[in-house]
Amino acid sequence: MNYANLERPALDYFPCRYGASKQLFRGPRRRLEGDFVAYLGGTETYGKFIDTPFPALVEVEAGIRGVNLGCINAGIDAYFNDKTLLEICNKARVAVMQVMGAQNMSNRFYAVHPRRNDRFLRASSLLHKIYPEVDFTEFSFTRHMLQSLKDISPEKFAMLRSELKEAWLARMRMLLSQIERPVVLLWLSDHPPLEEDDRNFGQHELACGDPLFIDRPMLMSLEGKVTKVVEVVASAPERRSGMDEMHFSEGERAAAEEMLGPVVHRRAARALAPVLQSML
Repeated sequence: MNYANLERPALDYFPCRYGASKQLFRGPRRRLEGDFVAYLGGTETYGKFIDTPFPALVEVEAGIRGVNLGCINAGIDAYFNDKTLLEICNKARVAVMQVMGAQNMSNRFYAVHPRRNDRFLRASSLLHKIYPEVDFTEFSFTRHMLQSLKDISPEKFAMLRSELKEAWLARMRMLLSQIERPVVLLWLSDHPPLEEDDRNFGQHELACGDPLFIDRPMLMSLEGKVTKVVEVVASAPERRSGMDEMHFSEGERAAAEEMLGPVVHRRAARALAPVLQSML
């Protein structure tokens, strides 16, 4: 494909920090007084390659000031272990949490970097025992490792996948229990939540976008802990039609093609704005 935007200047994300948190967020830094919405999530919430990500669009459309706490490649662990971010959420009127995948979090089988949650650190003795033939020092990223393990043994991988799903649910429940404000979950993806009996999709889910391994029954099990679940599923034409608005270099083109893009961010803002207005 040819994109007219390849020579557009790189974005300045005005990286900033809040309090004692070691995470870097998209700026400019926002004040944490008065009424605001806290946005938690991964790369899409952060808005990589995009001038105006959905948290900023909601602010314009609905007049609801937002604090973007999205982190590149974040999983639940980016927030679960950060007291500063939880304090910010508890100052907000509402927290909007993008549904993050189950692969980017520490669990019984492997550990991830505490801030860059897509970075694989080490395998547990249990995972070494299950896959004795694998040299885990070859892996730097969780997704690459999981795809390799699935290719080696789909049967063993099914056990690992089940553990990740259970760990995600337990960690989510614990995280939500620490947020004292209403929480809106945002499903923002190139596919809808996996239905329990959709085995065909499950066989290919590693080839799809985030959030990995999260299905509709898992989301439904969080009822009572979240106020609302908002689903925004991007079509292929929507993703392609926004590429000319994005900022990326030739070397970043492949990564940019995996993003949902500004058209989808505008849809997300339109979906969230009335929900948040009704809660404030």
